[in-house]
Amino acid sequence: MNAHVNTRSDAAAGRPASGETPSKNMVWVPGGTFLMGDERFYPEERPAHQVAVDGFWMDARPVTNLEFRRFVQATGHVTVAERPLDAADYPQADPGFLVPGSLVFHPTPGPVDLRDYRNWWSYVPGACWKHPRGPGSGLGGLERHPVVHLAPEDAEAYAAWAGKELPTEAEWEFAARGGLEGAVFAWGDEFAPKGRLMANTWRGEFPWQNLTPGGGHGTTTVGSYRPNGYGLYDMTGNVWEWTCDFYTPRHPGEAAKPCCVPRNPRVEAAVSDEAIPRKVIKGGSHLCAPNYCLRYRPAARQGEAVDTSTCHIGFRCVIRPG
Repeated sequence: MNAHVNTRSDAAAGRPASGETPSKNMVWVPGGTFLMGDERFYPEERPAHQVAVDGFWMDARPVTNLEFRRFVQATGHVTVAERPLDAADYPQADPGFLVPGSLVFHPTPGPVDLRDYRNWWSYVPGACWKHPRGPGSGLGGLERHPVVHLAPEDAEAYAAWAGKELPTEAEWEFAARGGLEGAVFAWGDEFAPKGRLMANTWRGEFPWQNLTPGGGHGTTTVGSYRPNGYGLYDMTGNVWEWTCDFYTPRHPGEAAKPCCVPRNPRVEAAVSDEAIPRKVIKGGSHLCAPNYCLRYRPAARQGEAVDTSTCHIGFRCVIRPG
């Protein structure tokens, strides 16, 4: 437990001979073989299996509001949350909700039924990346917080503009582990070693009890907590992060075959019976709590509809050599 993974030399992993970072604020993640998934927690994390990935560069931090604003100013990109909805795509929807907007979290006054997410989520017309709480809210003081309210299409557009891509689920999980094999968290097996909090997650009973000093909750400035073993910040908590992989209820079956180790796996097709395809998000967020969502772990995974944006999902990018 917690031993370093079997990494290869930088040269064998494809690291550029010069060692120079191809883009500002990126770090090198050496390739190697690791145990992906976990048998101890949620069914969708199974089966735990060996996977190999090649080395790649990864953003040290999630993309921020400031960085995304530069992209929008340069390209004129209009995010999914800012576009009108087509009634033909949502035949059962209330016409009053077919307006641009996004999902916003609202704490409840007391304990509620955790089986019904509608107790704390609401669709807010006008909510988007530059108005994270809805009309009248702005980005003042949030410039270095992770950008949110983005669908995969928006993250992919930013990545293409920056000369990058979104990571695969396997790349993301390998990077999040930071060189630790089989550890529960990105830093080890104890949630708060020596009482030190290692990530921005919910403090108290979700979604009503807020034990954060000062009573605040939400995203924090990127890099507010210690990096993992690869020098990556916020791989746990703060915001969920989009990957490029479509979601499957369990890790693909072929991954469990003992005859071979999948190399650079990715899921490029959506589940056929889904009306709206879903992609994998990783890392948990500031809304994850042990009593509701123990998903601030490298192995944790969740599927999110590609037409959906929320106040707790962001992204970061990678560059693959070659």
